[in-house]
Amino acid sequence: MGTPSSAGTEKWLPELADLDLQPTAALLRLFVDGELAALEVLRQRLDQLVPVVDAVAARFAAGGRIVYAGAGTPGRLGLLDAAECGPTFSLSPERVTAVVAGGSPAATGAREDAEDHAEDGRSAVSALALHPADALIAVSASGRTPFTLGAVGPARAAGALTVAVVCDEGTPLAAAVDLTVELPLGPELLAGSTRLKAGTVQKVVVNALSTLVMVRTGRTFGNLMVDLRAANAKLRDRARRIVASATATDLATAEQLLGATGGEVKTAIVTGLTGEPPAAARARLARCGGRVRDALGAGRR
Repeated sequence: MGTPSSAGTEKWLPELADLDLQPTAALLRLFVDGELAALEVLRQRLDQLVPVVDAVAARFAAGGRIVYAGAGTPGRLGLLDAAECGPTFSLSPERVTAVVAGGSPAATGAREDAEDHAEDGRSAVSALALHPADALIAVSASGRTPFTLGAVGPARAAGALTVAVVCDEGTPLAAAVDLTVELPLGPELLAGSTRLKAGTVQKVVVNALSTLVMVRTGRTFGNLMVDLRAANAKLRDRARRIVASATATDLATAEQLLGATGGEVKTAIVTGLTGEPPAAARARLARCGGRVRDALGAGRR
């Protein structure tokens, strides 16, 4: 046991050699304590994430895309975040997307060998024809995954912003990008199983990144998801509650505002707060790049 590895995430903790002999309560404490310690590492390094959020937001506001690249758990985390951004913020699928080693089959099943092919990473990103306004977020626990390293090359050649999210320090991936979030988490509870605390922290990072980019680019109003796509009963109810909260009115009035504006949450809010008809509210929003707060301030009497 204890095979040497250059990646901190692959190292073995000899003090846990009797892990399988410990009682369940002790195992659960070990597991949760490890996750909390990993999140504390992230808390201590938030200064690395600040410039990433601001740089990606600037590009996204200019019409750029967010592209995640990864293999295994990091790749699937990118796919998950991309899938959820669409309905949450009314984005077309290409605005936040992901390339994962092994392609679509890797979304639901393991394709362990796929991560070894740098050329596949290069091809997947080249096919997207990135532009300078785009941002590639390369996620890798070890910072050494060939597929993910390969994905960075065509992004840099296109002038896109490149970012690495890694769970170690001094990695090849960090050296290959413009901005890096380095989170030295050390060995996992199960040696090398980076779907554990590394996966937890990477999930928090991609969630924070996409969410705060949307906040910075006006796709929220305060902490309200005013750009959501109300595609089912739960989301239609949420839209009513959002409009009611934003306009300090009741649900019945919010329902009327949404009905008058074709279900457009932002337009309903501006209509409710300004008293202007939907067409005028819609025009306000258009002049302000869809930012509700700016639209409310524009031309208020």
